[in-house]
Amino acid sequence: MASPPAAAAPAAAVCNTYCDARDPALSTKDRVPVTATVSSRSIALHVDDTAAMGWASLDNGGTGDQVWLDRSMDGGRTWASGSRLGATAVPSGGRGWRTQMYNVDDWNTREVGALRACGQPAGGAIACTPWARTTWNAGSRSTAAATALMMSFDRSSKLFGGDGWWTGANALTAIIDNARISGMGSYTYAIAETYDKNINAQGGQFRNEYLDDTGWWGLAWIAAYDRTGDRRYLDTARADADHMWANWNNTCGGGVRWNTNGNYKNAITNELFLQLSSALHNRIAGDTTYLDRAKSEWNWFRNSGMINGDRMINDGLSDACVNNGQTAWTYNQGVILGALTEFHKATGDSGVLTTARGLADASTVRLQTDGVLREPGEGDSCTGDGPSFKGAYVRGLGALNRQLSDRPYTPALTRWANSAYDRDRNALDQYGPHWTGGSGTTGYGCQQSVLDLLNAASG
Repeated sequence: MASPPAAAAPAAAVCNTYCDARDPALSTKDRVPVTATVSSRSIALHVDDTAAMGWASLDNGGTGDQVWLDRSMDGGRTWASGSRLGATAVPSGGRGWRTQMYNVDDWNTREVGALRACGQPAGGAIACTPWARTTWNAGSRSTAAATALMMSFDRSSKLFGGDGWWTGANALTAIIDNARISGMGSYTYAIAETYDKNINAQGGQFRNEYLDDTGWWGLAWIAAYDRTGDRRYLDTARADADHMWANWNNTCGGGVRWNTNGNYKNAITNELFLQLSSALHNRIAGDTTYLDRAKSEWNWFRNSGMINGDRMINDGLSDACVNNGQTAWTYNQGVILGALTEFHKATGDSGVLTTARGLADASTVRLQTDGVLREPGEGDSCTGDGPSFKGAYVRGLGALNRQLSDRPYTPALTRWANSAYDRDRNALDQYGPHWTGGSGTTGYGCQQSVLDLLNAASG
C-alpha cells in the first residue's frame, strides 16, 4: 500500500501557464502514460502535454471511492504529505470520477516535477500509478533524460543528489553537453547556481585534497565557459589545473598524485590533468604554459606502464612504480580518449588520434557484455562513485568519435543507447545501472551516465 512520507511539507498551489485546479474539460490534449488497478478499479494519470498539467481518474468504481494526485519535485523520492491534490470522491450512483488538473513543474522556483494518480476504494487499499510527466522539456530521448536528471538537482545545496561533489561535476557537465547537442538550454541556470553557491566550498575554486575531484570540476568549468563565454569559469578551470600541477612530483618519475596526503599515482587523475591542460591551451590565446604541462603529462603517462598489453588502462601504479593490475574501470578507458582528442587539437599530432583509436578499439570490445557496455563488477545500485563511471567513458568515446571523419564508434554508441532506452527506463525516463536491462535502482549517478550516452549517440 502506498502512503505519503510523513516528513514532507504540504503542497502549495502552483501557477505556470495556468494555475492548479484547472478543469480538465478545458484540456486540448489527453495522453495516459501510466495506469494502475485496485479491487477491479482502473486508475489513470492523464496529461496535457501542451499545458504541462495532469489529472487523475478512477473508473469501474463505486460511490465513495477516492481519487487524487501526488506531486513530487525530486523524482518521486518524496511528495507532499497529506496533500492529495484534487482529492475527490465518486458521487452517489456513479462508477467513476476525476480530479482537476495540476501543474507538473513549478517554473517559478525552477522545480522539475512528476505526477502520479492514486485511488482508494471506499474502505479499501490505496493504489498509485508509477510516476510520469508531460513531454515539456522532454521531447527527445536525451532531453527527457536531462529533465529526469534535473529532478536530482538540490535546490538548497545546488549539487546533484544534495551532496554529490565530483559526481555532481559530472552531472553538471552532462547537462551542459545536452544543452550544446540538443539545443535545449532550459537547465543552463544550474551552471551559475552551482558556481555561486559552491565557489568557496572545500578548498575554494572547486579544489580539494583529491586531485581527481579537482580535475572533474575543472572540466565542468571548461564546458561552462564554452557554453556561456563567462570568463570566471575559465579562470576557475585554470585555478584547478594549477592546483593539480602543484601536486606533480617525482615519485615514479612524474605525474600528478591522487591525494595531497600521499604519493599514489593513478590513471584517472593524470588523464584528467592531460585533458584539462590541453583544453586550457586550446582556449587561451598565446598560451605555452598549459601546452608544456600537457606534453609533460602525456610523455609520462604513455611510458608509466598503466596501459597494459591488452591496451587497457589499469587503476594506477604500485609502490614499486609498476602497473598495479587493479580493475580497468570504464572511466579510465574513456577519459583518456577525450584527453587525447583535446591534446590532438592542441598539438596537431595525428599520431595521438591513432593511439586513441587503438585504445578505443580495445575497450569497446573488452567492456561489452551481450553487445552493450558494462562496468566491471557492475551492481544494482545507483549510489556511490561507480554509477558515474560509464558516463565518463561514453563522453570520452563520443568526443573521439566526433573528431574522426569516419565516425567509427557511432554503431556501438547507437546500439548501447537503444538498449538502455528499450530495457532500462521507467515511465519517468529514469534509468537504472544495467543498459541491457535487469533489476536495479535509479539515482543521479546512473542518470548522468545514460545522459552522457544519449548525448554521445546523438552528438
